[in-house]
Amino acid sequence: MSTIQRLALALTIIGAINWGLIGFFQFDLVAAIFGGQDAALSRIVYGLVGISGLINLGLLFKPWKEVETSPEARPTR
Repeated sequence: MSTIQRLALALTIIGAINWGLIGFFQFDLVAAIFGGQDAALSRIVYGLVGISGLINLGLLFKPWKEVETSPEARPTR
């Protein structure tokens, strides 16, 4: 998994946690940290999370062996 995919996965997880907080507690953590839903920084974070989701969409179409085995974990011959 490349560095960009790892970063995208981390942002997607942050977005999922934020949506969980919104769903269960009606609390938007991103908006609380960055000054409301309409604040520029909040909109940037929301946008980055959305782009990260699109990047991670590619993981659905990779063969499982390629997803499970990182280059560092592969045996050398």
